[in-house]
Amino acid sequence: MNYENILISIEDKIATITINRPEKLNALNKATISDLSKAVKLLGKNDDVRVIILTGSGEKAFVAGADISEFANYTIVEGAQLAAEGQEILFDYIESLKKPVIAAINGFALGGGLELAMACHFRVASDNAKMGLPEVSLGLIPGYGGTQRLPQLIGKGRAMEMIMTAAMISAEEAKQYGLVNHVVPQTELLSFTNVIAHKIIKNAPFAISKAIKAINANYKDGKDGFETEIKSFGKCFGTQDFKEGTTAFLEKRKAEFTGK
Repeated sequence: MNYENILISIEDKIATITINRPEKLNALNKATISDLSKAVKLLGKNDDVRVIILTGSGEKAFVAGADISEFANYTIVEGAQLAAEGQEILFDYIESLKKPVIAAINGFALGGGLELAMACHFRVASDNAKMGLPEVSLGLIPGYGGTQRLPQLIGKGRAMEMIMTAAMISAEEAKQYGLVNHVVPQTELLSFTNVIAHKIIKNAPFAISKAIKAINANYKDGKDGFETEIKSFGKCFGTQDFKEGTTAFLEKRKAEFTGK
């Protein structure tokens, strides 16, 4: 499939999606959100892909925010629809994907860019990265899940301060807050993230998908995380990967998982 604003490469069961609008600092517009949605759905169904890495082109920005020119004249109804559609087809979809999605934040991650990174399962940042949700400085609030995911990741008080001040934080501050897992030099960002991805690939794909589901359940209204964990734990016993994993352990060899 041809995409207007993203690039995709696949190597060693790792798919790297690069948002490719460097002249706009990779800002999210409708076309880019559509490209990302289609790509993530296809890669999610691709048996040759076990981990997805999401990053931005260039050295300045992961995603510097939403493309404001697209919605500057929207009505109340159009604004609500914009947020609802974006969350459904991309942000919530990434969060619930069965395959791990890692954000490799290579520069500015602001507004919708930070919201996109937060929808990923975890984040690695380059040492020059800056993060923030500046929407209130435009008379808006975060609309792609930022008011929900930021408090989950860094706590209510810090999230309130970040959102209400519209301030940016450094990569090191983001690590201290728990917003990102690692901070590395920009030249090492993708290689470092690939090392983590390869560690994930060594493990059972079905079990990883169920772990994602169980962890997410704790943050969903009306969901019992413990109940989801119990059911997911039980389902793992019916897989070939469980038999392979336990047999390999007892035979003192490396397991060869197939995802079945």
